[in-house]
Amino acid sequence: RSTFLIFCLVVSTAVLYGSLALFISILHNVFLLYYVETFVSIYKIDKVSFWVGEAVFLIWNSVNDPLFGWLSDRSFLSSPQSGSQVTTPEVVLKRLQALSTNGPLFALSFLAFWVAWARPGLQFLLCLCLYDGFLTMVDLHHSALLADLAVSAADRTRLNFHCSVFSALGSLSVFLSYSFWDKEDLYSFRVFCVSLAAFSIVGFFLVSRLLRRRFQKEVRVRRDEAMALKELSVGQAPLTHAENPVTIGQYLKQLSKHRNFMWFVSMNLVQVFHCHFNSNFFPLFLEHLLSDNITASTGSILLGISYIAPHLNNLYFLTLCQRYGVYQVIRWLFMLKLGLSVVMLLAGADHIYLLCIFIASNRVFTEGTCKLLKLVISDLVDEDYVVNRRPQATSALLFGMVALLTKPGQTFAPLIGTWLLCVYTGYDIFEREPVRDSLVSVPDVASGSGTPPLRLGCFYMVVFVPITCALLQLAAWSRFTLHGRKLQGIKTLRQGAQHGHLIDVKAI
Repeated sequence: RSTFLIFCLVVSTAVLYGSLALFISILHNVFLLYYVETFVSIYKIDKVSFWVGEAVFLIWNSVNDPLFGWLSDRSFLSSPQSGSQVTTPEVVLKRLQALSTNGPLFALSFLAFWVAWARPGLQFLLCLCLYDGFLTMVDLHHSALLADLAVSAADRTRLNFHCSVFSALGSLSVFLSYSFWDKEDLYSFRVFCVSLAAFSIVGFFLVSRLLRRRFQKEVRVRRDEAMALKELSVGQAPLTHAENPVTIGQYLKQLSKHRNFMWFVSMNLVQVFHCHFNSNFFPLFLEHLLSDNITASTGSILLGISYIAPHLNNLYFLTLCQRYGVYQVIRWLFMLKLGLSVVMLLAGADHIYLLCIFIASNRVFTEGTCKLLKLVISDLVDEDYVVNRRPQATSALLFGMVALLTKPGQTFAPLIGTWLLCVYTGYDIFEREPVRDSLVSVPDVASGSGTPPLRLGCFYMVVFVPITCALLQLAAWSRFTLHGRKLQGIKTLRQGAQHGHLIDVKAI
């Protein structure tokens, strides 16, 4: 017991918070890489069931984020009664309790994919919805903690830095998975997945327990201070809050008038689409664009690097964010994505080494941008708190509303990608044979040998998708104004409004 207490005191809050990303990423990276291939190639799901499952998943995937966010934060929209204001440490405890419950359940739902226990169509639908439900609960509360634990850009960058380090470690599961993956015999892969899930369950239990112990002490201190202030009659809130509770309709109306929120979700919808497009089609592009020129081991290394490099690269991006601001760094990444895609288009598909670098860097920079967006959402939480004079920041709810409007991109990516591939080249991933009404003639596509029309179609997809995404994102991002002096003013107002209720991450 004494060793446990010493460990609790030595490890910083930022490290413990970051380690939660490890227990998510070791499972989610494997899920993203293998779930489609498992159902299409092994369980032999038919095309109609696949599309129906993805359509239902689209609805559930979009609705559950704001639903869980509303259930979590609805009490924060109402004005507190005298002497009963919820402090930030109490909010943090609430989120940690949700993580300690849903984290292990998320790990168990991950295991449901790798054993055939129902008809492929039914299992596909149930597994996706169950997995995404628990993933949403875990990711929502983990993301909300970023806005609840700190307000200053430096402290939030520090928290995000540790998340990137542990997410990079979690990406090692992608490398390890190649040693166990075998379409003909999944036994070794299933044992591997059970081991990952067990590690994740133990991790969620221990880390959430450590953090709860720390914040329970903080809550007791704050309650004692609040009682003392109440007795002296000096506990007054700096801002004047509305007397009536905010309904969901009023909240949505407030969000619709939040211009920075609307421009951000417009940009992020495209970003989510592009990230998942890369994840879903990266192996296909390697196979048909590079397979004749690189070895299988080189391809697997490229794939593994594409999962780990974004997290490591993010460590550098975060140092740039501290110097130039998150807004400017994200803008540079959009411009870089556009520039690299145009150069690759002009160079053509025959420059193999340039194509290798482009495919890998496209995924690295796109995923790297996604890692920075939580910092922007946390800033939007601050603006929402100040502009609408909330009694408490509704971080989980705002993260949920962002997901409601942007997660459809996750489902659109495989649907639009497979449709474009089939219409343009005649390549059907379900039947592995040419479709007669394709836009180009496709001789011997079924052989999978990367014939010129199929290879050309993949090349156009890999360059035109990022070009289109980058142009749309630059247009939306140019209208986003929450940066520079305006952002600093918002943070100053929030820190003043919640003085005495915020947490110093470095001091805990």
